[in-house]
Amino acid sequence: MAIFNLNINGKSMQVDVDPATPVLWVLRDHLDLVGTKYGCGVAACGACTIHLDGNAVRSCVMPVSSVGGSKITTIEGLSENGDHPVQKAWLEHDVPQCGYCQAGQIMSASALLSNNPNPSEEDIDNAMNGNICRCGTYLRIKAAVKTAAQNL
Repeated sequence: MAIFNLNINGKSMQVDVDPATPVLWVLRDHLDLVGTKYGCGVAACGACTIHLDGNAVRSCVMPVSSVGGSKITTIEGLSENGDHPVQKAWLEHDVPQCGYCQAGQIMSASALLSNNPNPSEEDIDNAMNGNICRCGTYLRIKAAVKTAAQNL
């Protein structure tokens, strides 16, 4: 066990965990930030996507020991009231079906738009690649990303 001082959603948090513990489980089991979902455990589905210094990363395979002083943002930290442009576009386009993948999808889309506010279709496809939606709302997801880009 080791003590880690983490910057999560703009707040300093401390956990005492095994250094190999994936960030996903630190968030969910130790800090009660359960918006980030477990999907596959091998970084293949995208449900566990968070931001690390603004970049979309898979938290299920990232050991907490690798975070260092980086800033972590979870879906809970994206906006206080669910009013981030990506979240609003998600509702406008009726993207969620079962909803399980949505936090990861939204985190990938918001990271894309932070780094590229006017993405091409190819940019969107590349950024969202690996985020699996079992309900198949990919066309709605792409439309929502385009709408969010216009509303930024």
